[in-house]
Amino acid sequence: MAEAANGNARSIFLAVYDDLKRELLHDPAFDFTKESREWVEQMLDYNVPKGKLNRGLSVVDSYKLLKEGKELSKDDVFLASALGWCIEWLQAYFLVLDDIMDNSHTRRGQPCWFRQPKVGLIAVNDGIILRSHISRILKKHFRAKPYYVDLIDLFNEVEFQTASGQMLDLITTIEGDKDLARYKLPVHRRIVEYKTAYYSFYLPVACALLISGEDLANFTAVKDILVQMGIYFQVQDDYLDCFGDPEVIGKIGTDIEDFKCSWLVVQVLERANENQKNVLTENYGKADPGCVAKVKALYRELDIEAVFLEYEKTSYEQLISAINAQPSRAVQEVLKSFLGKIYKRKK
Repeated sequence: MAEAANGNARSIFLAVYDDLKRELLHDPAFDFTKESREWVEQMLDYNVPKGKLNRGLSVVDSYKLLKEGKELSKDDVFLASALGWCIEWLQAYFLVLDDIMDNSHTRRGQPCWFRQPKVGLIAVNDGIILRSHISRILKKHFRAKPYYVDLIDLFNEVEFQTASGQMLDLITTIEGDKDLARYKLPVHRRIVEYKTAYYSFYLPVACALLISGEDLANFTAVKDILVQMGIYFQVQDDYLDCFGDPEVIGKIGTDIEDFKCSWLVVQVLERANENQKNVLTENYGKADPGCVAKVKALYRELDIEAVFLEYEKTSYEQLISAINAQPSRAVQEVLKSFLGKIYKRKK
């Protein structure tokens, strides 16, 4: 029964994507040619709707929970879905550019967009188009709403935070300036807080709160919990990059080759003896499969999998305690819904 309801919610959500895409492909602000319209449509279909859609669907789910069982009109569902799709557009924008910066090969089980024939670095401009679409959607469907300016501010602020987190990630791993001594837990935490937590966890709930008529200034504790959840989520991602099944997670992990400030390598540096640190220094950040294998062997030698499982257990307990302390039952349900989707995930 629940699966059927989830499938129906997803199909309704995907129908809104089709509506928004149709509007964008006939946006009067640009005089489309047949070729340019086909390009944008192909680019959208390849990059926007093919993920898990958790961020976008979470706006709709959170909005329903905040309404505490009240019947939503078709317009209510459409607006919540449109905001959810704005987050999916934002995600697509980040990923298209992130894959170029990381020189990645696969994304969501298919070649990265920039690796498609005839695309290449045109993908940079495609990323900019994806971001501009968010403004077009917000203007068309929310301009008359009392919270329109708050929505604009929210998306602008979260985009800035995420891009700044990406900058921290990139400048920490500059080619030719590799220094593992810089990789400490506070550095990792700062990167993932800004690069992942705000747009993946806080943004969907903030959107749901705004369309529910709430003032975000009253929900700073909720924001803190969601940021903590986002950090936990990214630690999971770092773990899955190394230990996850590429067939399940939809990409081949490259954190070791890319010299990423991963939670795993930070944990190794805190536990390794001098010989083990030397092995890490000699092999981390190299694309050679033999070097990658030596790093993974070191992870197993120090039982980093067990360290992660203990971290996961502690994080879950702390998050549940903080959620239960929230005065609003509806807000508690929203937060528990988020945590339930990511706890013990495999992809």
